[in-house]
Amino acid sequence: MKACVFTLGCKQNEAESASLMRGLEERGFEVTDELGYADLYLLNTCAVTAEAERKSRQAVSRMRKFNPAAKIVVLGCASQNAPEAFSKKEGVVYVAGAMHKDGALAFLDGGDPSGDFAAETAFCELPLPKRTKTRAYLRVQDGCNRFCSYCLIPYLRGRSRSRSLESVLEEAKGCTAREIVLTGIDLSSYRDGDRGLGDLLEALKDVPARIRLGSLEVSAVTDDLLEKMAAAGNVAPHFHLSLQSGSTPVLKAMNRHYTREEYLAACKKIYGVFPDAAITTDIIVGFPTEREEDFQNSLSIVEEAGFAHVHAFPFSMRKGTNAAKLEDLPASVKKERMARMLQAANSAEERYISRFIGKTLVALFEGDGGYTENYIRVHCESANEGGMYEVRLIKSIPHGAQAVIVKEI
Repeated sequence: MKACVFTLGCKQNEAESASLMRGLEERGFEVTDELGYADLYLLNTCAVTAEAERKSRQAVSRMRKFNPAAKIVVLGCASQNAPEAFSKKEGVVYVAGAMHKDGALAFLDGGDPSGDFAAETAFCELPLPKRTKTRAYLRVQDGCNRFCSYCLIPYLRGRSRSRSLESVLEEAKGCTAREIVLTGIDLSSYRDGDRGLGDLLEALKDVPARIRLGSLEVSAVTDDLLEKMAAAGNVAPHFHLSLQSGSTPVLKAMNRHYTREEYLAACKKIYGVFPDAAITTDIIVGFPTEREEDFQNSLSIVEEAGFAHVHAFPFSMRKGTNAAKLEDLPASVKKERMARMLQAANSAEERYISRFIGKTLVALFEGDGGYTENYIRVHCESANEGGMYEVRLIKSIPHGAQAVIVKEI
């Protein structure tokens, strides 16, 4: 029997899907994550934007085209938000939400077919993920207490909860990957008793893998965290520091708990410890209260913060959030601002990459390219899948650099 686990959305979903793939393998399935013919499909959905939710629904139809007789299991944020949009589709045999993804395996073992959408109060442990030699995503936290005004995820994923430090360490020690990415819906709020994210990195210092952090909030950038990262020695100098807007008034309307100045101060603090650090970010373009002046502040902070990469996307109205009560900006305004933001983002990325031309960095290769410790995409001839090399960057190319191998590590 062949099973396909198809994933939309965040790294947390990818980490959960890797665990579910392992669980399916243990049940005798031949498992793939590439959409094609299968006897069983497991769809891990996303609802961060209306477009993501639409793609989640469309995925069911795509699966049925490959095999109309297949059984389809649906999980995740989109099915938590609108279960009936999936349960009524032909071929779907089980629908559950975002907080009980272990229920899919229990269902396949003959458990309750009704699904589970109840709020979760403890961290949901899943099977150890499918082994990989390159990059592994390791779940350490779930849920969110921040309630940003534009975001549905706290309503779908539940309140913040963390995995025990010992459980994280046990999985990390058994991991075969050369790089481990710590993931969480709100990684910054990781807490096991009185131990926080810095303590977790301290505990992982002897793991023979490069450790990379998922998305962080400004509040997480403390002297203690940066000192422990530097002391650990195996943590990549890459900070995905969530911004959303460069305008303090818009940040307030978004219920983001920092100002433009505080964000830039966090960047300065990072560069003070890691001068070559890559700071990457997300920016929402066209929030309902965003005036042209506010947008100009978002454009200017892209250069001021020295971003290595910007993930920019237009505001998506999500029913049930506080921002949905506001009047949306015209689509034409959002489209025009997106074009300007993408131009600024590309320029920032080019400036950052150009700093490292001629320098030697360490890159882990996966697929047709690799990523350096500071998250520069590099392309080399003769690099092997899963190989880690010292490489010298020789030329900038769009969204990356051409490099030559110095030596294998």
